[in-house]
Amino acid sequence: MIRIKENTIALLTIVRREIVRFFRIWSQTLLPPVISVLLYFIIFGNLIGSRIGTMGGVSYIEYIVPGLIMMSIITNAYGNVVASFFSSKFQRNIEEMLVSPMPNSIILWGYILGGVARGVVVGALVTLLSFFFAKPVMANLGLVFFVAILTATLFSLAGLLNGIFAKKFDDINIIPTFVLTPLTYLGGIFYSIELLPGFWRGVTYFNPIFYMVNAFRYGMLGYSDVDVRLALLIIIAFIVALYIASLQLLKRGVGTRS
Repeated sequence: MIRIKENTIALLTIVRREIVRFFRIWSQTLLPPVISVLLYFIIFGNLIGSRIGTMGGVSYIEYIVPGLIMMSIITNAYGNVVASFFSSKFQRNIEEMLVSPMPNSIILWGYILGGVARGVVVGALVTLLSFFFAKPVMANLGLVFFVAILTATLFSLAGLLNGIFAKKFDDINIIPTFVLTPLTYLGGIFYSIELLPGFWRGVTYFNPIFYMVNAFRYGMLGYSDVDVRLALLIIIAFIVALYIASLQLLKRGVGTRS
């Protein structure tokens, strides 16, 4: 019972530190993604969307709202963990946590929940912003929240893996620039897969972000290009795989012990 209490205090301490960190520098962590999405709404939603018309049975701007929210959750959950974890490595305070009686799983969940918190906060801000440009209907609010939490968890784990293997500050930008950004833009945020030719449609099915965007879109609009049950299964499978990998790397001290 005492050990459980100690682990709970340790977990809450890490989570509190992560939340305080990104709120303290809100002008760098919360404001930029909101401004970026605002530009997407203006350019793609109002200017281009008015010429496209409808997609998936709704106006184009309403169609892209779920994808833009999901993009904000993905990038911010990922960015929060990779930056925070690498900073802990750089300042060498991660070693203090690893040699403490605190289990590695507590350290892992502390960073995950910090990333989830930032992803959800930014996602909520973008959702509020979307009401100024569209009238998104929450077809299944429970599914919307569930997919948002799962996605933020997955990319918090991905950010942690990036932070573990990064050796210098430049390394934490390689994956977001050359992997995460292309996968996000090719994940069905701005278009339906039905518009793609056969080859590229098949390629899209190997993009995990495609399933997240569509599951989230189904929760908001009731429309999806893929079976939502399959999408949820794929997301959960990725979370389990990345969690096991992250926990093993922490236990072995890969990238964290000199």
